[in-house]
Amino acid sequence: MGRKVTLATCSLNQWALDFEGNLERILKSIEMAKAHGAKYRLGPELEICGYGCADHFYESDTLLHSFQVLRKLLECPVTQDIICDVGMPIMHHNVRYNCRVLFLNRKILLIRPKMLMAHYGVYRELRWFSPWKQLRQVEEYFLPQIIQEVTGQDTVPFGDCVLSTKDTCIGTEICSELWNPRSPHIQMGLDGVEIFTNSSASHHELRKADLRVDLVRSATIRSGGIYLYANQRGCDGDRVYYDGCAMVAINGDIVAQGAQFSLNDVEVITATLDLEDVRSYRGEICQPNMEIEPKPCRRVNVDFSLSSGDDIYLPTHQPIALHFHSPEEEISLGPACWLWDYLRRSGLAGFLLPLSGGVDSSSTACIVHSMCVLICQAVEDGNSQVLEDVRRVVADDSYRPERPSELCGRIFTTCYMASENSSEGTCSRAKGLASQIGSTHININIDMAVKGILGIFSVCTGKWPQFRVNGGSHRENLALQNVQARVRMVLAYLLAQLGLWARGKPGGLLVLGSANVDESLTGYFTKYDCSSADINPIGGISKTDLKTFLVYCVEQFQLPALRGILSAPPTAELEPLEDGQVSQTDEADMGLTYSELSVIGRLRKISKCGPFSMFCKLIHTWRDALSPAEVAQKVKHFFRMYSMNRHKMTTVTPSYHAESYSPDDNRFDLRPFLYNTRWTWQFRSIDNQIPLLRVPMLVAAAGGASCQGGTKEPSP
Repeated sequence: MGRKVTLATCSLNQWALDFEGNLERILKSIEMAKAHGAKYRLGPELEICGYGCADHFYESDTLLHSFQVLRKLLECPVTQDIICDVGMPIMHHNVRYNCRVLFLNRKILLIRPKMLMAHYGVYRELRWFSPWKQLRQVEEYFLPQIIQEVTGQDTVPFGDCVLSTKDTCIGTEICSELWNPRSPHIQMGLDGVEIFTNSSASHHELRKADLRVDLVRSATIRSGGIYLYANQRGCDGDRVYYDGCAMVAINGDIVAQGAQFSLNDVEVITATLDLEDVRSYRGEICQPNMEIEPKPCRRVNVDFSLSSGDDIYLPTHQPIALHFHSPEEEISLGPACWLWDYLRRSGLAGFLLPLSGGVDSSSTACIVHSMCVLICQAVEDGNSQVLEDVRRVVADDSYRPERPSELCGRIFTTCYMASENSSEGTCSRAKGLASQIGSTHININIDMAVKGILGIFSVCTGKWPQFRVNGGSHRENLALQNVQARVRMVLAYLLAQLGLWARGKPGGLLVLGSANVDESLTGYFTKYDCSSADINPIGGISKTDLKTFLVYCVEQFQLPALRGILSAPPTAELEPLEDGQVSQTDEADMGLTYSELSVIGRLRKISKCGPFSMFCKLIHTWRDALSPAEVAQKVKHFFRMYSMNRHKMTTVTPSYHAESYSPDDNRFDLRPFLYNTRWTWQFRSIDNQIPLLRVPMLVAAAGGASCQGGTKEPSP
């Protein structure tokens, strides 16, 4: 009958500037799509060069090598008899665009530049690309010589156009265009486009996956149509993890969905759908609106059909039940996949973690253990690429991981660095967890190194600083804590460089950090201490989420040692013990609880609050627990800490981006690092309001709704 079409979309683990590897993965996805009978294959955004090239997009080499890869694709027999939709940067009239290139049988059909750029959050596309602003306009693009030699074409259509086959019409969106209130699919649908495609490089954030699915569903629930969504997967060389989840929808229903987290470099999702279902759906809902569409899409015709004449017995895909991971599962899987990509592509032999026996470092250890679980499962499932990579990491061509704990012992070293201020409890908790996950565990004492450094200082100055409990000043007390912390960093890197050498094994280790997002926000860590590492899998995760994650790990991974870690109060253990017991706690040092910091962090970043507006919101949010004066004290204390310590964010370890209120200074949260820490005008504005407020506060009769700590902002 010629009305059923089989379409393919995919998630690819592309790597910035890895042109050879990217080409192999693209070809493999096309081969898999054809094997499932697909006549159209969609790939992720900028898949040829990789999305995360950053300022390498300025280089002519990146454009040249992208065209060289495109030529290989055009020439390859695998790409014949299927419409291939690939992403790459292209310069047109000396302007650089983020483009989709559609080709069939050695001919380029059209080039569609991105029209609505992602330039918020972690995205900076306007730095490298210009948007195509000519709505429904198409120009001729002169192909470079290396492409002309293959296609025999001098020019091809370039601009806002759609592809019209003999049986349907296909329109393109690129990533953030789906998230925009002026999404192109709206007008395309009203002009009769039946299949929408979206090639994305959409990163993982906790609690975000359902937003993405809702957008894909809503794109077709209003005006009907088929929607293909492709996404990047993995760590392509930066702080973000692209979480796949390729999917296909029709008329508001998801009929096929890929994995959100996986170690598979190539995942192809196919669906067979009936075009008549789209036409029937639109017949009742959209007919009046489609008649008055004023600006028809520019169509590029191609003599090719996605359907065949003998498809009456071909079954179509039906709506599926959707599965979303819990936040605890997301923490277990996302950072673990990110760590694996980083390790296998770094050329190093494993990880080293200073394991203190607290929640943060234990969370990092559990994520590494989760990574080992995923690796063993992938090998058991027959993933040859993972097996090849793990053999390269452990430098053993015959190795085959059998158990996560055994693999952990080969690639993961943990180290408890005791001082005279460390308690027996943290030492035993660290040792217990290391034993249960299987890491190679080391216990060392840093007192000799600390005393050596203080001895040098004493020779230079004639002074020997004392802790506060021994009569020292605040400055002395803080300096003595920082010395211990920085010694641990130095020793961690020494062990990472030479630990395997000392055991007669090749390679070095990546040092893992374990500072959470709330501590980064307030600067509650020593600059160049153990927070200074190569990478940090929990740097974008709140303390509250980490605690629930460890509760999950107790049962999921059978790690009962975590119960003792969860019940112990968080402490840096940098001040002297009192009668052998810990006297120092993190929350007492910070003057704020971790739950309060989560609220404040979201107000600062997501709700865009300065000191005064934050105070105005929190007097309602915390009205049952705190007076306005107490709220003012906490707000002012936070902003003093935040501004005094903001300089630390300029050197903070690259961290997995997982939280929308992360203070990451790289490109997500751009702020000065030299502040007037007195905030004179802002704090006076707060003080002027306190006498005007009644205590206890009454909910205003006119409205009464309290203002909460911000809402989740969707981002691609």
